[in-house]
Amino acid sequence: MNYKPILIVSGEPNSVFLEIFFKVLKKNVFLSPIILISSKELLTKQMKKLKFKKKIKILDAKTLDKYKLDNKSINLINVKYNQNNAFEKISKKSNTFIENSFKLAFKIIKKYKLYKFINGPIVKKSFLNKKFLGITEYISKKFKTINTCMLIYNKNLSVCPVTTHLPLKLVTKKINKRVIFNKVSLINNFYKKKFGIKPKIAILGLNPHCESVDLYNEDEKIIKPAIEHLKNKYNVSGPHSSDTVFLKANREKFDVIVGMYHDQVLSPFKTLYEYDAINITLGLPFIRISPDHGPNEKMLGMNKSNPTSLLKAIQFLDKN
Repeated sequence: MNYKPILIVSGEPNSVFLEIFFKVLKKNVFLSPIILISSKELLTKQMKKLKFKKKIKILDAKTLDKYKLDNKSINLINVKYNQNNAFEKISKKSNTFIENSFKLAFKIIKKYKLYKFINGPIVKKSFLNKKFLGITEYISKKFKTINTCMLIYNKNLSVCPVTTHLPLKLVTKKINKRVIFNKVSLINNFYKKKFGIKPKIAILGLNPHCESVDLYNEDEKIIKPAIEHLKNKYNVSGPHSSDTVFLKANREKFDVIVGMYHDQVLSPFKTLYEYDAINITLGLPFIRISPDHGPNEKMLGMNKSNPTSLLKAIQFLDKN
């Protein structure tokens, strides 16, 4: 049986991504060929620094369908990037390299109809330059996709923030019934297609205890009516108070917890599962996953980073 390749963009050159990529390749066997889009020069320098040895097989993106691929070597599509050392300070210097890597990946996805895509961490401040809230929105714009959803997935429990990387003062302006409908619909469709189940979804309120001292209460005016409407089609409940929903006896009742803003669900989730999670973008014409961690600049070159999230990402895509 031939398995479709997993396409990986390494992302920020000065991150721990290639380190954890080496660790994953060293200990695991995958059925799907892995194709890495990165710089050969950078790859070689970091392999030497981290004492990792593996052959590199250079691929031509224009003729990918001509190769018989396996994972005995690192299957690399080279994107030029020059720096003197294996690791340097993160700066805007890498922006063109990252942009070119993504552009090439998107062309390959469209041309060869690939549907398994992973990207390494990106520094939002330097690369996105306030044009997008995150890489989810960046990729969505490139594929002209309006409705997408960030699902932080673990087999026991997943979470979804209705708003993503917004300052708190802007959250209330972006919460409405329609956006809640769209997130729940994407989550339900994903679980139905991938696992054959109708997921049990908890929807959180916005305010502490779903109450507000303000005259306008978003929980009563927006969230509660949205849930009542969704109950006609989906297995949803709420609004739940975010200070108790993650208690063991409560979270075990649900497959997914949907919160109104990023840290409302990401903070307790990461406390529970740490690296055992992957970030899946729902709504794209392919499966896009990123390991649930950042560049981790403080640990560059130390060879101490945990590869679990990348391993889970590849395993999730491997047998499809």
